[in-house]
Amino acid sequence: MPENTSEDRWRSGIEALLSPRSVAVVGASTDPNRIGGRPMDYYNRAGFTGALYPVNPTRKEVQGHTAYPDIASLPGPVDFALLAIPAPGIAEAIDACAQKDVKAALIFSAGFAEVGAEGATLQADIVARARRAGIRILGPNCLGMFNAEIGHCPTFSSALQEGPPEKGRIAMVTQSGAYGTHLLNMARARRMKVGTWISTGNEADITLAECLEYLVDSDEVDTIACYMEAVNDRDRFFRALEKARANRKLVTIIKVGTSAAGAEAAQSHTASLAGSDESVEAVLRHFGIPRARTTEEMLDIVYAASLAPPPKGRKLGILTISGGAGVLMADAAETAGLTTPPMPEAAQQKLLARNPLSSPRNPIDVTAHALNDFPLVSENLQSMSVDGGYDMLISFFTSWTASPVLGPKVQKAVLDGLTGQPKKPVVVVCQGSDAVMASYEAHDILTFEDPSRAIRALGHLADFAEAANAPAGNPRDLPAIPADVTLPAEHVDERQAKQILAAAGINALPEEFAATPEAAADAAARIGFPVALKIVSPDITHKTEVGGVALGLADADAVRVEAAAMLARMRDKASGARIEGLLVTAMATDGVELVVGVRNDPVMGPMVMVGLGGIFVEIFKDVVLDIAPVTPAEARRMIERLKAAALLHGARGRRAVDIDAIADAVSRLSVLAARQPDAFDSIEVNPLLARAQGAVALDALIVPTQLTAPAKESAA
Repeated sequence: MPENTSEDRWRSGIEALLSPRSVAVVGASTDPNRIGGRPMDYYNRAGFTGALYPVNPTRKEVQGHTAYPDIASLPGPVDFALLAIPAPGIAEAIDACAQKDVKAALIFSAGFAEVGAEGATLQADIVARARRAGIRILGPNCLGMFNAEIGHCPTFSSALQEGPPEKGRIAMVTQSGAYGTHLLNMARARRMKVGTWISTGNEADITLAECLEYLVDSDEVDTIACYMEAVNDRDRFFRALEKARANRKLVTIIKVGTSAAGAEAAQSHTASLAGSDESVEAVLRHFGIPRARTTEEMLDIVYAASLAPPPKGRKLGILTISGGAGVLMADAAETAGLTTPPMPEAAQQKLLARNPLSSPRNPIDVTAHALNDFPLVSENLQSMSVDGGYDMLISFFTSWTASPVLGPKVQKAVLDGLTGQPKKPVVVVCQGSDAVMASYEAHDILTFEDPSRAIRALGHLADFAEAANAPAGNPRDLPAIPADVTLPAEHVDERQAKQILAAAGINALPEEFAATPEAAADAAARIGFPVALKIVSPDITHKTEVGGVALGLADADAVRVEAAAMLARMRDKASGARIEGLLVTAMATDGVELVVGVRNDPVMGPMVMVGLGGIFVEIFKDVVLDIAPVTPAEARRMIERLKAAALLHGARGRRAVDIDAIADAVSRLSVLAARQPDAFDSIEVNPLLARAQGAVALDALIVPTQLTAPAKESAA
């Protein structure tokens, strides 16, 4: 027999949560409107395929099922227990579950870590009891979940009062039960079949990341939507997103807590820490995860992905009966990063001969003449697929589809136009009843009333397909950094920081340390004029602000005078700082100043950054982040995404700079940081001067770790 690994135990625990063969409902009520009664009602209506055991010491029967006084008296094995009882009784219930060899439990009760220190202590106690017994816990403070495939409905969400969940290949994972219910209701109103829905509550044990990874691996799920307030298991979260990309399963995430007030609310609501929004954005981009900014956008993405295949490219073909709608859709396509290339000239002439009133370029406006000749719709769609080679198609028919006379003719024309063509995302922008919309969706055709929303969703599908097809970084392509290059435990000055980075392969200009003005003048003469002069102190981060930098000193006298003045200024402007001396550096001005750095995000870990640097970094904030480490090829892709990338390629007659050298520096810094993630808060080279050949660090700062938070214990 193969060894039962921690991964096997993790998977069996999540399986017991999501697909149990037997369920105990502790606190089961005969009233289907009470918290303990709703799940029993939902199980009955959904047709749960396993054994269902209500536990209630005051009842012999609950909603058609024999009731039992306690967990110990249940007649058969129990995979899963739903604990719908007050918080003070949970610890005893967990111990009873342990005696019954229960594998997973879901806790409705509130009054734990979300309410303060006393609740956190109670929560830690029940988790410890569960882990000793090998029981996985979802919650507490949890609205529940369902798996429609087997009728498993341990939830008191009002979303199921109108009817049991439909079997479907969409899954939702949410860190807010009430808002998760809102999302579920909105999805069902749009005819989307959500087959699995999970709210995670306090995530005392089972996290959103664990649920996400399990769903990504599931053969019953194709598309996943996440409402996320915080990441409580970074490594598994990253692994789940990487699996989603590899498995070509679209996951879309709406991440809240981006404002200061929102982050504070998220922390108090989930008893966890929200990471910086820029890092979240970079992580999702790294794994090709479409980030939704609104609820509507998230549902649009899920809806599109649930019916349409990933597009093979970014070319969008637009067919319309309204010139104005065509212009609007072309504008929306550009905003979404889609292209709208014109039809081939020969195809245009053929379409124009057939319909002289049309505009056959792209958008193709067939005009209202199609009312008199519906085959025009079919012929134009066929030509767009065959001659135009578009990766996606969108058609605008306004309210024609709602007409009992015109609607069937429009639909027949659309279906005829797609007959025999390879599968691709197809949208019909139209109006009509749910039945009308569903009749198109039965043929995997998306329907939207708002063309801009439709095109934004198509843009996300194209982004996802592009990311899924992009080559992943190969660790063997990372630059080698000598093993003895380590980050300091204490603050170091600029000179020492540059020495560490130089050992990692990030070069600086020639420079010398000087203790006195006279020594500085001698050093400048050896280096060659002009030179730069800087104060050396481990306590001064922004030297320019205190007058600790002088540039372009042309001779020894100028160096001597400025050195004496600079040391005097430090006594006034930085009286508490340790002043170790002066740094004399060669001048270099021909190039583009960039900032390259790594910051240790408290949630996402080391994040590498590149951007327009020098004095512009705070003004323009033109920076790109990614997860460290990055290969030189990945670093180059980061650089090309900068708004200022044109400067690097030689815009307006400027000389192009050495982008490979920049990418190498970014990659080396990322490797150094990723290798020692607990040793620093931030590392920064600002500016990194990129020249026609090579790149050099003009300044460097290393901030060692100030406060290291304890890592969350793994639940695996």
